Amino acid sequence: MMGDIMKIVISDKGLSYSVEVAKEREPLLYGMKIGDTFDGSIIGAAGYKFKITGGSDKDGFPMRADVVSTGKMKMLLSEGAGYRASKKGERKKKMIRGSIVSEAISQLNVIGIETGPTPLSELFKKAEGENKEKK
Repeated sequence: MMGDIMKIVISDKGLSYSVEVAKEREPLLYGMKIGDTFDGSIIGAAGYKFKITGGSDKDGFPMRADVVSTGKMKMLLSEGAGYRASKKGERKKKMIRGSIVSEAISQLNVIGIETGPTPLSELFKKAEGENKEKK
């Protein structure tokens, strides 16, 4: 992933916030799996706790919670992250990434499980492509 910056997308009450992780802080997330929690101070949100819900690598392949690995692999899928069947019972071989965070991950999706003193809207900018609030 050399040169790429890991982005964390935080989902909170129907809104999402995007934050880039400093290169020197990224290794603090390596080795964590989907479902693990981490302290918000890693990304500049002291007092918060976040739970990893998924992510994708630099090539866009999604992480899958049921694959305990850091690498990419082809799997025969019928449902879940990385595949949406067009017909009932349909299965396909698709490339996916394991559930362990490594340097190959470029986006990590998280949800807040403990809130801190400052609202997320004041700490981070909203994710791109999100609808503007109605006036």
